[in-house]
Amino acid sequence: MEKTQQNRKKTGDSFYPFREIEAKWQERWEEQKLYKTNPEPKKKFYNLVMFAYPSGDIHMGHFRNYSVGDAVARRKMMEGYDVLHPFGWDAFGLPAEQAAIKRNLKPQDWTLNNIKVSRNTLKKVGISFDWNREVATCLPDYYKFTEWFFVQLFKKGLAYQKEATVNWCETCNTVLANEQVDAEGQCWRCHQTVTKRKLKQWFFKITDYAERLLNDLDKLTGWPENVKTMQKNWIGRSVGAEIDFKLESGEKIPIFTTRPDTIFGVTFMAIAPEAEILDKLDIPNEYKKDVEEYIQKAINKTEIERTAETGEKDGVFTGCYAVNPYNGEKVQLWVADYVLASYGTGVVMAVPAHDQRDFLFAKKYDIPIKIVIHPEGGSLNLDDMDEAYVEYGVMVNSGRFDGLVGSDAVEKVTQHAENKGFGRKKVNYRLRDWLISRQRYWGAPIPIIHCQKCGPVPVSEDDLPVKLPENVENYIPKGRSPLADIPEYMNVKCPKCGEEAQRDPDTMDTFVCSSWYHMRYLDNKNPHQPFSRADAEKWMPVDQYIGGIEHATGHLLYFRFFTKFMYDLGWLNVDEPALNLFNHGMVRDAEGQIMSKSLGNVVSPMELIDRYGVDISRLAMHFTAPADKEIDWNEEAFVGIERFINRFYRMVTEIDNPEPVDLKRYFKKDQLSDNQWDLYIKLNQMIKKVSEDSDRMQFNTNIAALMEYFNALNQVKRIEPEFYHYILQKSTQLIAPLAPHFAEEIWSLYGYTESIFKSSWPSYDPDAVVSEQINIVVQVNGKVREQIMVSSDASKDMIETMALDSEKVKKFIQDKKIIKTIYVPGKLINMVVK
Repeated sequence: MEKTQQNRKKTGDSFYPFREIEAKWQERWEEQKLYKTNPEPKKKFYNLVMFAYPSGDIHMGHFRNYSVGDAVARRKMMEGYDVLHPFGWDAFGLPAEQAAIKRNLKPQDWTLNNIKVSRNTLKKVGISFDWNREVATCLPDYYKFTEWFFVQLFKKGLAYQKEATVNWCETCNTVLANEQVDAEGQCWRCHQTVTKRKLKQWFFKITDYAERLLNDLDKLTGWPENVKTMQKNWIGRSVGAEIDFKLESGEKIPIFTTRPDTIFGVTFMAIAPEAEILDKLDIPNEYKKDVEEYIQKAINKTEIERTAETGEKDGVFTGCYAVNPYNGEKVQLWVADYVLASYGTGVVMAVPAHDQRDFLFAKKYDIPIKIVIHPEGGSLNLDDMDEAYVEYGVMVNSGRFDGLVGSDAVEKVTQHAENKGFGRKKVNYRLRDWLISRQRYWGAPIPIIHCQKCGPVPVSEDDLPVKLPENVENYIPKGRSPLADIPEYMNVKCPKCGEEAQRDPDTMDTFVCSSWYHMRYLDNKNPHQPFSRADAEKWMPVDQYIGGIEHATGHLLYFRFFTKFMYDLGWLNVDEPALNLFNHGMVRDAEGQIMSKSLGNVVSPMELIDRYGVDISRLAMHFTAPADKEIDWNEEAFVGIERFINRFYRMVTEIDNPEPVDLKRYFKKDQLSDNQWDLYIKLNQMIKKVSEDSDRMQFNTNIAALMEYFNALNQVKRIEPEFYHYILQKSTQLIAPLAPHFAEEIWSLYGYTESIFKSSWPSYDPDAVVSEQINIVVQVNGKVREQIMVSSDASKDMIETMALDSEKVKKFIQDKKIIKTIYVPGKLINMVVK
């Protein structure tokens, strides 16, 4: 049968009418309740995308993220899963408050309007969210349980208040957690340099979970290794010894060290400018002024400046001494900026000969340097040293321990301290307790009442939520929470003794709200509990979590902590929140900058959708780059995608009497002509590839495979009608998760009455996926970097895509621009980069 003559109607240059089709199917899906979650799942799949901060309409970054999540959800529907695909809004936080101040609005009015706009956009985009599960963290029915979590943590001794030196952003006028200060010592929101202040603040004792958070990373086999490595380094487990030095007054100063084998080389001790031990020092009058001035100067330096291995170190002598318990020697006590109060006890023993920062410091201030470790088989001479010797070696000048080496030396020196009672083995963590107080209005209130008689008392669970007052005249921060200036909010009775008391004026870090939202989705309308245990058993853990890697040591750590806490309380039967994590790439503008509303460089997806439609915009987004890589945004991909969709649409609409066929059927070679058998092999290879690449969310290669297959299809002049229908219907199923409106329309044109997402995902014929394979050499700038096996009929585009997906190739083209690609058919492909 001639495909060009008998399978098609003469319709000229018709094109895909996306506007009417997309509107039709969105209405149809709503009527069919296609996305409504089955409350009694037989085969569950919990698909979670990170919810949005509603600072305006959604942008291209959101569009990309949620399109990836949608493709996963729709594929799982076709695989027969009961899918939970919820959405919500991370709606508290500083930007809304700042926008309200700027526009003379209430933060809630600004936020809720943005939610309305963004929700409408997401519905127009056709994302398969179950909107019945929607949450907004700024609404009382949600933050009631954010407060409930605080109360549970408080009752378990995991929420506490103390005075501490904290990160302070002058621009935002609020405290920041360590995780909210970037590597340059700047605020994560406004990028201004962060300073330090001493304030009484609330903390969550996440350090009690440090060991579990670290060890259980091994369970997370579906998480990217780089995220796990970042968390591992952030938690920062160190094994060593805690040694008690003594002040001249007899007061103990415990220090932590991973190198107790260097203890006899201690010639001074360095104290962090923020360390509490400074309050216990009896600093002589002649040193006090210099010490106080130095502390003020030092604490305003960034952590990067203070802890760099190189560069000049400075400090000030306190005029005080401590005694080394191993040899009774007096050592000087200095305040030094390279020591952080957050590490160990905030005091370190300084061994200049064997620590580079100590070495630089001692050289600068002419402090004695004492060699106590020699390299095995060698020796050190102080006159020849221009840097510290930091490796393990043989102990020397160390009394009874001389001659001990490496781990044996560490063990025996530590054991001696334990035997004598002035030391012990110790595991230390870099992770600090989570500072959650914020001196702002727009956040979940801290449900604590301060009573002079009873101390801090939690609000009764029956009285939650503590609602934010709406009669706020001024949201402008003054270094304290605006709530502190509202007497009718602040002044209450103590729930314990009934005396006059005051509420805590601070609100919680927004990351507290996002640490449990994956649980609230399970039972979002429950007024009595954060969620039901029964629903948690049905749906937890999350099967696939999708979001940005920028949250690796913030949200992704916090929501693991909250999940473990709820497991310990008996609310969950799992102690990790998500089995699999996928980090999508960011979208960059033409200048290479990440698109951000704060930078004013965002592109609205609605502009593209108005021009090209939802599905062509989605396909172009997926086609531009692998989903886990950054995109340099341009609209070049739209041309080829639009042409492909129009061609696909015409191929179906020009068929006489389209009808369903048996899609479970496998063909035999003797049932098809040679050309058709070749198409059948290619079809099954495509099904196999699209399925495997979809599992890895590499949708760009899916689209490339479909486009390549259609090119091959157009080369065959004669195809039997049933087989032609079979090809197009299978292809429609394969493209459905990426172009859902288009696929539904094609499916219905073939006479199917049920949604394509109720059909079964195509399986490939295992007897028809093998074709001749050839070896292609992959070069970068003329040098061989990889060899790949490809089908003998693979196109240049397919080979280039496979080459770019190779891990061996990626490291040679990372952060480089491909100038041109040279392809020698059947032999090699060479990418010229600079």
